Amino acid sequence: MSATAENPPAVGAATATAAAVEERVRARVITDDPLYRTVPAFLRFDPDEPLAVRIVFPADLSPEGTDNEWVFPRALLEAGLVTPTGTGDVRVWPCGRVQAVVEFHSPEGVAVVQFDIAVLRRFLRRTYASVTR
Repeated sequence: MSATAENPPAVGAATATAAAVEERVRARVITDDPLYRTVPAFLRFDPDEPLAVRIVFPADLSPEGTDNEWVFPRALLEAGLVTPTGTGDVRVWPCGRVQAVVEFHSPEGVAVVQFDIAVLRRFLRRTYASVTR
């Protein structure tokens, strides 16, 4: 039986698909310079790819003028908040109790970016909540 105006779905019935999650964050680029550079980034999760997360840096930060998007396992991000994780293009590790470092490897070089752990944990919670709805 389908839902109609006369026969609406039951309250709490699952009628919608899982929602994408996006969060704008601030990250710190770590270099040899004693002063760090803060940059905007987006954390993204698409429930159609439930095992992956994305970190996107805006086009104005790229020499090519395009968004710089990194896709990697959500489990790697989660594990990296507790212990050093990763051996490929993306590596994550805790840096003290409130920061986490994400290291991106590409043919052009390595970028080391620091995020607040609380922000990453909140994002991960939202991704899991999105899938379980």
